Amino acid sequence: MSMLECTALSKNYGSVEALRSIDLTLESGRIVGLVGPNGSGKTTLIKLAQHLLTPTSGMITIDGMIPGPQTKAIVSYLPDRDFLPQWMNLDELMTFYHDFFPDFNPAKAADMLDTLGVSGRQPLGKMSKGTREKVQLIFTMSREAKVYLLDEPIAGVDPATRDYILRTILSNYSENALVLISTHLITDVEPILDEVVFLQKGTIELHENADALRERTGKSIDGYFREVYRCWGN
Repeated sequence: MSMLECTALSKNYGSVEALRSIDLTLESGRIVGLVGPNGSGKTTLIKLAQHLLTPTSGMITIDGMIPGPQTKAIVSYLPDRDFLPQWMNLDELMTFYHDFFPDFNPAKAADMLDTLGVSGRQPLGKMSKGTREKVQLIFTMSREAKVYLLDEPIAGVDPATRDYILRTILSNYSENALVLISTHLITDVEPILDEVVFLQKGTIELHENADALRERTGKSIDGYFREVYRCWGN
């Protein structure tokens, strides 16, 4: 079932084309890597899907709907920076999410937070960067959403935190949901991907099943892109 669809989708920032007439269909039940160098349009696409931006032209739909209040009820979004109130502690965040998101699963969140071993009374702002990253991901993945939009969830964190984040994503998304992970760190996310979409200068260079791509090229996804796109780099 088509869960996210773009038709001739473009987004300009003044004279700069961030996305240029892209066509893309992503189905439910898939973990999709949205990959490409910094500035390729990854975050713009995710913000359009989350209704933080509006298209310059073309269309994007989530479960057949134009992004807006209705789609936010079925989309769980993790931005590429701290987004939860730093003064809130975990008990307050549990109440906050329970009030705002009908699909929030407090038992799932409590179980993951207990495994993480952080205090319910400790404010977010007093936690380490790595712990905050984990907490924000836990609350994002504790919604029973139809779409998870994760913007650079492993950028700027240590390898142990990266492993934790990827395990949490893989273990806690619904098998009927779409997970779209924006990243420029292909090697780290490659093991969990079903599909890969490669953006370059605002256009889609490739959209392919991850296993099929590896079989066709005889290379890892990261190795393939490093060979084909010489400017590729982390």
